[in-house]
Amino acid sequence: MKRYEAVVFDWDGTVMDSTHSIVSAIQCACADIELPVPSASEASWVIGLSLESALYRCVPTLTADKLPLFLDRYRFHFLRRDPEIKLFDGILDLFELLASRQVLLGVATGKSRVGLDRVLGNMQLQSRFHATRCADESFGKPNPAMLLEIMSELDLRPEQILMVGDTSHDVLMASNAGVDSMAVTYGAHDRQTLIDAKPTTMVSSVSEMQSWLLDRVGPLATTAVR
Repeated sequence: MKRYEAVVFDWDGTVMDSTHSIVSAIQCACADIELPVPSASEASWVIGLSLESALYRCVPTLTADKLPLFLDRYRFHFLRRDPEIKLFDGILDLFELLASRQVLLGVATGKSRVGLDRVLGNMQLQSRFHATRCADESFGKPNPAMLLEIMSELDLRPEQILMVGDTSHDVLMASNAGVDSMAVTYGAHDRQTLIDAKPTTMVSSVSEMQSWLLDRVGPLATTAVR
């Protein structure tokens, strides 16, 4: 059975239950500046992409001159909900267990560096991850650049890494980097969209993620997550 030395996580919709907040912030920002409001499915499809790239798909009438105002309103609505957003149940215990088995942990996210650093600081998780990349300091998904840069930083080969994410963008980024992927069905993209992207495996919960991972990382597991 193949074993991995590192697991790289997407953030929104995979680690943090923020899908609804992102969708609502996009919709409210559109309403604020009198643009057509996208449906929840249209807004959720772009989660994981860099914000600027995402907007040109779900808000196609957004013009360059209105972009700064839109981003300001988006951030206002998102940050207003920020204190209410929680990590998915069991994810912290999974991080601890993976770390105890000498598994390297990374993040590859469509969030900005400022946004990721803020949430890592609030959650006191800065020291948990060995390498992190954000869309505003690399190429956005599904370009493989974030994963390639993480591999270079950690001195690992593609076959030693697993990418975990909730969107087809994560799965396609992994494929483009020659990396295996795990799609989670509890986030932004529906099950069929994830299936069509052809992930290596697919799980429906953090506990199922844990069970799959612990057979494939580090030494054989003897301890379950609390």
